[in-house]
Amino acid sequence: MYAPITLPFGARMLFNTVKLKPGVSFDDVELSVAEMCNVVKETYGGDKGGFIAGQVFKFTGFVSEGGSLGEAAASDEHYAIVTYWRSFDEHERSHADSVFRSKFDALAAMCTETREFGYEMLWQGMPEGG
Repeated sequence: MYAPITLPFGARMLFNTVKLKPGVSFDDVELSVAEMCNVVKETYGGDKGGFIAGQVFKFTGFVSEGGSLGEAAASDEHYAIVTYWRSFDEHERSHADSVFRSKFDALAAMCTETREFGYEMLWQGMPEGG
């Protein structure tokens, strides 16, 4: 469950921001997120549907002044669900499936907003020698 991931070059990344309703905490949605992620991993993983890997992050409030242009303003508390796929088509097929929809709808009921943006990998690298 908590293991390093390896991404093949050319993977598609879907970046989903999730804002919770007032009074709802991550503890309240943790089970829904875990069930949704497990359905994606087990149902659509690899040759079953193109899912490569995923991650969940909590925004800490940190905004890099050195890496930001313009005024660095704080953002609302939110979470990011990042998933990696072989293709956008495979991602969209998984999200049209009723099994996934039921899990996503349970999470969405506790959110004010979710946005999912797709990205094409153009570069990846790491220092030589590990």
